[in-house]
Amino acid sequence: MALLEYTIIALLTLLKSVKGLQSGWTNAHATFYGGGDASGTMGGACGYGNLYSQGYGTNTAALSTALFNSGLSCGACFEIKCVDDKRWCLPGSIRITATNFCPPNLALSNDNGGWCNPPLHHFDLAQPVFQQIAQYKAGIVPVQYRRIACTKRGGIRFTINGHSYFNLVLITNVGGAGDAVAVSIKGSNTGWQAMSRNWGQNWQSNSYLNGQALSFKVTTSDGNSIVSNNVAPPNWSFGQTYNGKQF
Repeated sequence: MALLEYTIIALLTLLKSVKGLQSGWTNAHATFYGGGDASGTMGGACGYGNLYSQGYGTNTAALSTALFNSGLSCGACFEIKCVDDKRWCLPGSIRITATNFCPPNLALSNDNGGWCNPPLHHFDLAQPVFQQIAQYKAGIVPVQYRRIACTKRGGIRFTINGHSYFNLVLITNVGGAGDAVAVSIKGSNTGWQAMSRNWGQNWQSNSYLNGQALSFKVTTSDGNSIVSNNVAPPNWSFGQTYNGKQF
């Protein structure tokens, strides 16, 4: 019950910040992972795969349970700055995209290794971007964060995987609020159909859509929606990526 209450409080905090992007700052902590080249950050619980080729680079983070929202926060953007530690903090701030989940470690206390345990707000940053706001030897530092709008080049990307009757669409490069919370799909011979979230930002449809041009409607957590009509041509194929409109 306590975990549910923490999750609800965290979600309300996120929704409040999304409605007013670049609102007030919230206290949290940050660590780092993935190595000096961030190679260890590839893949992850959002399903983005190669973060370099997907355009996210090394300005990424794994979110604690309180922030991850079971994967719905994937793609959200944050501004983070190191605070209240003159020994380890560096000036300035960073802008990152949520691309992974930092799992809790309930065997450790929240102030000694269980950094991502609920109800803590925690960012496990890719090492290169962590070192822009704090010294490497710090390990963990106090930070403040706020939700910001995501600025992306090009349109939203729809990568179609799966097979007939199981269309698994990975949605990446989302601007605006950044985090897709609802997706619909329409074939040239069908009406709009709501997709269900499989995991991370992978959304599925169990309809047979082969041979039809595909359109998508993406809604983000700020309530904004955008429709990309006929993104995939009738001869689309599994394993291909198609570009839509952008927020």
